[in-house]
Amino acid sequence: MANKTTSMSKVRQIIKLYTQQMGKKKIGERLGMSKHTVKHYVDFFRSLKIPKEELFKLSDFDLNKLFHPPKETLLNDQLKQLYDFFPVMAIQLRRRGMTVKKQFLEYKALYPQSYGETSFYQHYNKWRKKVNPTMHIEHKIGDKMYVDYAGATLPYVDIETGEIKNAQIFVAILGWSQYAYVEATYSQTIEEFITACENALRYFNGVPLALVPDNLKSAVHKASNYEPTVNENFIAFADHYGIAVLPARSRKPQDKAHVENMVKLSYQNIYTNLSEKVFVPLDELNTQMRQHLIKFNDAQFTAKECSRTDQWIMELPSLQPLPATLYEMQKIKQVTVMKNGHVYLSEDQHYYSVPYEFIGKKLKMQYSRSEVNLYLQYRLLATHKRLRSPHNYTTTPEHMPAQHLFVTEWTPDFFITKARAIDPIVEYYISQVLAKKQHPEQGYKSCMGILSFAGRVGNTRLINACKRAHAIGYYNYKIIEDILAKNLDKYEEDIQPSDMPMHDNIRGGNYYQ
Repeated sequence: MANKTTSMSKVRQIIKLYTQQMGKKKIGERLGMSKHTVKHYVDFFRSLKIPKEELFKLSDFDLNKLFHPPKETLLNDQLKQLYDFFPVMAIQLRRRGMTVKKQFLEYKALYPQSYGETSFYQHYNKWRKKVNPTMHIEHKIGDKMYVDYAGATLPYVDIETGEIKNAQIFVAILGWSQYAYVEATYSQTIEEFITACENALRYFNGVPLALVPDNLKSAVHKASNYEPTVNENFIAFADHYGIAVLPARSRKPQDKAHVENMVKLSYQNIYTNLSEKVFVPLDELNTQMRQHLIKFNDAQFTAKECSRTDQWIMELPSLQPLPATLYEMQKIKQVTVMKNGHVYLSEDQHYYSVPYEFIGKKLKMQYSRSEVNLYLQYRLLATHKRLRSPHNYTTTPEHMPAQHLFVTEWTPDFFITKARAIDPIVEYYISQVLAKKQHPEQGYKSCMGILSFAGRVGNTRLINACKRAHAIGYYNYKIIEDILAKNLDKYEEDIQPSDMPMHDNIRGGNYYQ
């Protein structure tokens, strides 16, 4: 088993490919993993005797607990110990001055009772030949889709500004049939890239087993020949379509020969057929490109008596069916739970609650156009409908502590006591700021901002500002700030204070006493 815990997305892919009768070694090569790691998860899956469909219903959190039980290790024999050491050794050998001899000495230091030097060398040479073969890539039907961006851009008209801009050209191709897809996009951002990949799958009318991107920033967060780190948003997209992501190795053109050749063919068959003098909007550019793409796919191969379209028709039954729904782009951020039990989505300037016991914790926020989900590792803590209302709160009552008390220094009594030290008028005003919130914690920042004016403009001005704000029935930080900025607190003759009317929805100052 690998030194680093395998992600649940890869575990799902291992199980899926194994149940599709793929061998463990081939699964390891496809997913960029040690075959021993694959064997570990396959054996564990078989020992569970749980149907794949039931297992896939589990959340990542529950699946992780099932496959990685805490404080539980499995005994390995000497040979597995040795072969698990080789992938780490291969990385170390890339360092300047590192030798196999030094690695053997490190191995013996770790496992003194294991293999001697001669056996070590013999097993290493066998392992190296197996994991580093040089061979022609045979494309299997329904197996892979290759994607990349062409180097050359195409001009289009921005219909909002009238500017001439350059479109990025996305290219996709099915490995076996060589059926192609080409699309002009505004940019190479993750949103544009995922949309283009989805459009390609819909154009192909099916889903292959694997998607092979070049080391694009939109797809691969950190490139590596051994274990590249794939963008989390792209992993979520792949999971939605049930497709494995296999980034091409850096400086290994044979891994992506089909798509690189398709880029050249698109220059010859699409770029050259477009007008160089007439610029059109992006939608119209894609319409024109689609017409030339259809002709390209329908054209007969030079050395075959069929076309790409003919081969795609043969490949279509081997593709997995498309999911019923389109993928909804999920964005991911790391957020920290604030003292008031909420996290902040800066894109919308909106606050969302989580259970108060997670105050101070760092969480993963995953959000789409319609929903916001908050996770601690794989555990889902809260789900909210996404609201784009700046400076407002979405709060689930069950997330708040009993009687609205936090285990922090910020409490309603804390602010009311500070206000009372200034003047009873300020005390009453602060109590109303808190009372008008669904949960008083939502008013903590407003209270702190209001009380801070005492140090900036003096107690007298703050008292008069609270009087005027009460007279017009507004209880928030912004109204106090405006009154002081415009010096309205100095015109006492205009202030006509009135008693605050009693109302069922207003708790009153005594609520916090």
